Amino acid sequence: MKATIQWTGDKGFACETEYLEGPHQFHMDAPTKFGGKNEAASPMEMLLAAAGSCAGIDVTSILANSRQNLKDCRIALTTERAPTPPTVFTKVHMHFDLYGENLSERMVERALQLTFEKHCSVSIMMIRSGTEVTWDYTIHEA
Repeated sequence: MKATIQWTGDKGFACETEYLEGPHQFHMDAPTKFGGKNEAASPMEMLLAAAGSCAGIDVTSILANSRQNLKDCRIALTTERAPTPPTVFTKVHMHFDLYGENLSERMVERALQLTFEKHCSVSIMMIRSGTEVTWDYTIHEA
């Protein structure tokens, strides 16, 4: 995996990543509070989105492999950050809203446990660096 980051002025950066089928391009910026123009997501927003997306990929894959009839998955993330620099995430909570037909609560719990203990590299990296990562879920009949 590779990334190339090009400063675009002020606090903005153009980013290009390469991995398997890449490249992919996106921008990042800082909030105005930190001297940026707030024209793109900040690095911390990207990290939070990466954690949620990574967990979502794993949970939906595990449920599909378990022959669960999942129709939709939405993940709401909330955080707490350290009060002084570096203002790292100290807590991340993910709430999964899972929509499907006859989803097994046991299979959902298993998928979440496997995700956060074995598969989701972003969340596991955060956990190993001291971030408290918690989750819960609601099953909705679709």
